Amino acid sequence: MLATNRGATGASAPSRAAAHRQLVGALCVVFTALGWGLNWPATKLLIVTCPPMSARGFSGLVACVLLFALAAVSRETLTVARTDWGRLVLGGLLNVTVWMGGTTASLRWLPAGQAVTLAYTMPIWVCLLAWPVLQERPTIRQVAAIAMGATGIIVLVGLDSLAFQRADAPGIALALLAAILFAFSTVYGKMRPLALPPLSLTAWQVGIGSIPLAVFGFIFEAPDFAALTTFGWAALAYTAAISMGLCYVLWFMARSRLSAPAAATGTLLTPVIGVIASALALGDALTWNQLIALGLVTMGIVLASRPVAAATRTP
Repeated sequence: MLATNRGATGASAPSRAAAHRQLVGALCVVFTALGWGLNWPATKLLIVTCPPMSARGFSGLVACVLLFALAAVSRETLTVARTDWGRLVLGGLLNVTVWMGGTTASLRWLPAGQAVTLAYTMPIWVCLLAWPVLQERPTIRQVAAIAMGATGIIVLVGLDSLAFQRADAPGIALALLAAILFAFSTVYGKMRPLALPPLSLTAWQVGIGSIPLAVFGFIFEAPDFAALTTFGWAALAYTAAISMGLCYVLWFMARSRLSAPAAATGTLLTPVIGVIASALALGDALTWNQLIALGLVTMGIVLASRPVAAATRTP
């Protein structure tokens, strides 16, 4: 009997560790979505006096410096192995340049609701890519979670977000390309993770990914940072410290702890929080569609964050 109890205790330890890992991952992805969502009203305030690409690029470079400083204080290694540079640069370009730049640029041709709908098809692409790349066959639970989240986004932005015109083609292409490539980066990052601690990994990727945005902004947008108001500087500081800094650290931590579809599903909370935060910042009352969207996306995240059974892997 004693031996049996010991065996049961020993067998339960890995399951407790896995459950704790899932919980930490879920909390990381939720706080990532909250930070990115709250950045929406900050960005709306910021782009009044600072063009969007310039704001993203400058904020990312500031975040990079802060993260490198924190990594140094935390005694994390900043050295990158020669064999890892290719994957590091690819990750920075896909996670930051393409995702931030593509979704922002798509707004030139698309209303915000349509851009959000297309950009946040990302969990669908993650689920599809994880099958051949990670050998993770989509489960009914994962499909249901993504369906709940996607329905929540449509409820949030309205059915009009599904009505596209031929003139919208460049914006559609940019938003979908950003979603697909960010999804690929999420799956590829799970398949071949970089051997760097979290602060150092984030600092390198945010820095690499922000350089093209900053260069584009400097050449084509001619930003005038001297014209920023106090609120503009505050919004820029939030974008640098939270959106481009802390949130990316939490995102990479979530990605390492959750399955790729679960981590991606959690990002669906971002536009819901963004719309609600923007409404509250303007003094508007919450609407039923916002509350329903929040409920659907939250249920999808809870469903997706449960551990995936080993049987779902294809042989």
